Parts: sequence; C-alpha cells; structure tokens
Amino acid sequence: MVKAGSSVIAGLAALGLFIGALAACSAGGTGARDEGPARTDPVGSTAPAATASPAPTASPSPSPTAVNAVRLVKADPKVSTEIKRDLQPCVANEYPVDVSYGNLTGGTATDVVVNVMTCGDAVGIGTYVYRDAGGKYQNVFQAEEPPVYAEIDRGDLVVTKQVYEKGDSVASPSGEEILTYRWSGDHFAQQSRTHNDYSHAVDGASPAPSDDG
Repeated sequence: MVKAGSSVIAGLAALGLFIGALAACSAGGTGARDEGPARTDPVGSTAPAATASPAPTASPSPSPTAVNAVRLVKADPKVSTEIKRDLQPCVANEYPVDVSYGNLTGGTATDVVVNVMTCGDAVGIGTYVYRDAGGKYQNVFQAEEPPVYAEIDRGDLVVTKQVYEKGDSVASPSGEEILTYRWSGDHFAQQSRTHNDYSHAVDGASPAPSDDG
C-alpha cells in the first residue's frame, strides 16, 4: 500500500509540473522568442528589406596635361630671338615662366597661356597662347612689348600692359592698359580696351599746411 501510494503521488507531481510548463508558455514567459523579435512580414513575402540609396557623387574634372612651357617657347619659330636668349633659369632649374590652362579657343583640348618674365623684378617680357591642333601646339597669339602679362578670365584672354612715363621706376608705372580678346573663328579679336592712371602720391601723405601768418 505504501508503494502504491508513492507511485500515485509521484504521478500527480509530474502532471503538475507539465501543466505548469504549459501555463508558462501560454502566458508569454521566456522561451524560444527571447532571442529576438518575431518577424512581422506577411506570410509568403520574399521582398528584401529596404535600404537607403547612396547619394550621387560628382566626378572630378580631369586635370589638364602639363606642358613644358620653356621647351614650347624656345621651339616656337614665332618667338623673338631676344626672348629665347633671355629665357634662362633664375635659380637651379627654375625658369621665370607662369603657365595657365583653360578653354579660350572653343576646342575640345585645353589651351595654354605662357607668360615669360625677368628674374630680377618679374616684369613680363612676352606672353603667348598655344592651341592644341591635332596633338601639336600652335601659337595663336603673342605680345612681346614689355611689360605685358596675360590671364584667362571666363573664357576671354585679358592682356595687361603697364604704362611708363619718363622718370617712372619699374615698381611704379604711371598706369595700365587692359585689353580683352575673344576667340573669333581662327583668331583672337579685341573686345574692349580700358586705361587706368595710377596715383603718384607717396604713401598717401597729405601736404603740410602752409604758414600764412
């Protein structure tokens, strides 16, 4: 009788544990869901999760191919002998040349502007524009009346010439002339001419008042 009673009690205890486990699952207790949230996709949906599209990036413009400006000028038959003779390095292999690249003649290739200067005071003694004609640079503009300097301004060629009067030092010209050229067919045509006079006041000092008394 003792053994039979023990078996019944053990069976009832096991049944109680099983019922308790079922109650815990139905009440939202910890179980297989604890590792993460349940999927909310509709049944049978295979659409991938939406991802943010990368922002478009602008491609950088290719840099123009650098030219050997000294070699270009010295090999140019249009350049005067004096300019070629004076085009010497100032220090080591540093030549007094400024080079600008841009679109001046409307072609697909980049145009080249070369300014040749003096070593001592950087006075422009010659300016040249070269256009790529079938892989070979062609001289399409030059000015060799010093002091002169050319720049590219919004597709136009702007040439500045310093004006000196008798007694002016190199560092203090009397004025300047600014000439603007634009490519027209197969040559540069002058568009405008501006003349500026410089003041010769020394350091902006005002004259001392005169003593009238």
